[in-house]
Amino acid sequence: MSVTGLRWLGAAALLALAAAPMVWTAAEALRAGGDAGAWRTLLEEPSVGHALALTLWTGLASTGLAWWCAAALLASGFVRQRLDRVLRGLPLMLATPHAALAIGLLFLIAPSGWLLRLVSPGLTGFESPPPWVTTQDPWGLGLILVLVAKETPFLLWTAATQLQRDDVRQRWRAEHALAQTLGYAPRRAFWLVLWPQLARRLRWPLLAVLAYGLTVVDMALVIGPAAPPTLAVLAWQWLQDVDPATYARGAAAGVWLALTVLVCSVLWLALQRAAQRALAHGRGRRGDARRAAPATVSAGLWLLGGLYVAVLLALALGSVSGVWAFPAIWPQSWTLAAWHQVASSSTTTVTTLWLAAGSSAIALVWSVAWLELAPRRWDEALRPLLYLPLVLPAVLWVVGLYAVGLRLRLEGQALGVLLAHTLMVLPYVLLALSPAYLGFDARYAQLNASLGHGAWRFLWRVKWPLLRRSLASAAAVGFAVSVAQYLPTLYLGAGRYASVTTEAVTLASGGQRSLTSAYAGLQILLPVLAFALAAWVGRPRRFRRNPA
Repeated sequence: MSVTGLRWLGAAALLALAAAPMVWTAAEALRAGGDAGAWRTLLEEPSVGHALALTLWTGLASTGLAWWCAAALLASGFVRQRLDRVLRGLPLMLATPHAALAIGLLFLIAPSGWLLRLVSPGLTGFESPPPWVTTQDPWGLGLILVLVAKETPFLLWTAATQLQRDDVRQRWRAEHALAQTLGYAPRRAFWLVLWPQLARRLRWPLLAVLAYGLTVVDMALVIGPAAPPTLAVLAWQWLQDVDPATYARGAAAGVWLALTVLVCSVLWLALQRAAQRALAHGRGRRGDARRAAPATVSAGLWLLGGLYVAVLLALALGSVSGVWAFPAIWPQSWTLAAWHQVASSSTTTVTTLWLAAGSSAIALVWSVAWLELAPRRWDEALRPLLYLPLVLPAVLWVVGLYAVGLRLRLEGQALGVLLAHTLMVLPYVLLALSPAYLGFDARYAQLNASLGHGAWRFLWRVKWPLLRRSLASAAAVGFAVSVAQYLPTLYLGAGRYASVTTEAVTLASGGQRSLTSAYAGLQILLPVLAFALAAWVGRPRRFRRNPA
């Protein structure tokens, strides 16, 4: 068999390893949610309409705001040639799990939170927490805020992976300069020439953000509306019921969420194309509206970074607080009891570490092999299939995972939980690694062949060492995604495998501020250490000069 045939055979085997479980999971989920009786009871449920309206409002508003913020920050950074400054704080923001950010924001903006303590009683006159609905508000504003704060860095980072490719950056710089020679202002040149090209490359990350915003469960449990909740939380509550009819109603709600994501994605992409066509034909006045953008963007960047710093401080302070009566700014007593309790439950941390390390390593190896072996047309055609875990609602996905786990007798087994995490991590690792890997200069391979070296020597001595920064970053992203998994750990683990995320979300609904802060802090610390290790691995090589 020829080398090309072997490559195609290897790609087909890799596709079967990844796509078969994904398709099986999706099929089982859709089958579970297709019960006609469950759909009738779902449509008769009085709270479903309000829950769906909240879902659409929070999901679409957060996606739109995150998309606009990321675009404005990228425009400012590219035009002013300060993109590195915009991207400097992204590793910490990406490493912060969704649930941990929601818990930290909860401790900031709650009626007894730190922000109100800073101005009470001097500016407010409050001697006790006011009866304000600042968390789990019925309008979903807290959920929108935390989604925007979390998804804007993700969109910035995925855009940065495109802008940091040498071939793309040089070509876009030349096109931007050419547009300016034709009389366009720098910002208008960016929006007319570069942004349409970049927006097309961000199609899948944007759809992932939209799907997550419409179907999020863990963040909505912590800070989202509660009476009624969003449709995803409502479906999750039904899926936890032991009554088969209620469980089927929850699965049907998951299918409804999937259809909602599909319709919203199609409409969003259609509106985006229409806006780009209008801009290309000069009907938009986007360039005039951006004259005051530098100050606005700088303020937005400071606000985003300040929010993350405030969340980290609130969690750090809460984790060592003892007695802390309102409106005192600082605790009246300090204690490490929460951290001692976290340390005593070391099994939770160990479970989180081996799940994250194992799933990210498997996903990285698979992604490298796929990008190396699969023909480009295969890769382009099959990406929607490989991105299924990104776009299917989490509540529907875990229904399918649970059914597959039962059929394979993996429910409550370590291998089953690892498989669930790997399927969730793989799309993110592939998404993170693809721009750098596919953009690798092919002339290196030609030079290697001209020197008489084989393909393996080229990979080990040239390609992978040059891509080690991208490989390490993709592995760190996969590690962080695994740490943040809530529903797959609960469902496939059957209560036998607790992670720092499941513990943090469970504790967030109680009154143990210090223990909740400690688990949320640990949830942030683990991905931060992974990104720090990735930065160390990907650091530029330094060569010593031989003395003459």
